[in-house]
Amino acid sequence: MTKKKPPMYNLFSRRDFVKSAAITGLGLGMGAHSVQAGAFLKEPKPLIKEKGMRVLFQGDSITDGNRGRNMDPNHIMGHGYAFSIASRIGAEFPEKGWKFFNRGISGNTVTDLQERWTKDALELQPDLLSVLVGINDASQHVRNPEKDPQFELFENAYRDILTQSRAQNPELIIVLGLPFVYPIGNRMEDWGLYEKDVLRRQEIVKKLAGEYDALLVDYPAAFDKAMERAAPEYWIWDGVHPTVAGHEIMAKAWLESVAEKFPFLGGI
Repeated sequence: MTKKKPPMYNLFSRRDFVKSAAITGLGLGMGAHSVQAGAFLKEPKPLIKEKGMRVLFQGDSITDGNRGRNMDPNHIMGHGYAFSIASRIGAEFPEKGWKFFNRGISGNTVTDLQERWTKDALELQPDLLSVLVGINDASQHVRNPEKDPQFELFENAYRDILTQSRAQNPELIIVLGLPFVYPIGNRMEDWGLYEKDVLRRQEIVKKLAGEYDALLVDYPAAFDKAMERAAPEYWIWDGVHPTVAGHEIMAKAWLESVAEKFPFLGGI
């Protein structure tokens, strides 16, 4: 019996974004580092620095990948897409001297990231910041559908951490990943709520990518394409967490997007 494929998300490319001229409403939960993001919205500059880049991956369990919590280099990047990206770039271009950091924490929402942003982001002084977050925010809503989904809080908190980072480093390269979910396993029970919620958070991430001139990684589109070749469970075993093969799909999508700034990454 042929398995029914999950709905395909209708996602827009980065070229379709319209930049915001000003940003307001940073109010909810802003830390001491918060400033108006409009000050940092400017035309992209040609990339100058290619050596010694400090690359930080931030997010939830998908990024965490069961990473080590000490400096043991055998486990420090975890076993997910962040590991695959770091291992490829490190092996192919050791002369570039890139350094990689993984600070994803399982179960985190965007407000969790906000609370630990100084220690786990600003103090690491990244040159490239990659963020994937949103599925735990959605899960909180699905588990408590009678409560407000807090989309405004999600947007404001996300904008705050990006503003803090751009304030620290005006030349920071920002990479935002679209959150995703598929009707597999336990997600089937509340699929209608999951789909609607995550689609809304995807639109917020797209909006922020436009405001901050960020590179956008369309993970849902990459998985949709992969699911034309194999069943959804082959790539994402529980509807949220990728398999080994699924993490490779994510790594490829990330590299393809970031190659826009670093052409030497194309094809690795």
